[in-house]
Amino acid sequence: MRVFGVIGYVAVLIKAITESWIDVVKRSITGDIKPEVVEIESIINNPTGLILLSWSITATPGTLVIDLIPEERRLKVATISPRSREDIVPFEPYIKKIFD
Repeated sequence: MRVFGVIGYVAVLIKAITESWIDVVKRSITGDIKPEVVEIESIINNPTGLILLSWSITATPGTLVIDLIPEERRLKVATISPRSREDIVPFEPYIKKIFD
């Protein structure tokens, strides 16, 4: 089961990075930047999984994890524009499959 989680995670991460990269380039050209900080409660219980989730969010252009509270499974994420939770962490279910 973990192998499928890893394959799914890598595929979704590459897709998210590509889509976000295009979005950030467009926003940089048009100047449509409205930064905000979003607090997300994760479904991942494993501390290593939370760290991978934090890295994945930070690796995706236009988002940056500015705080991680592992005891509460909460992340504070700075975004270049308003985004839904699903847009920020599309790879979270795959990380949960790998670590939980």
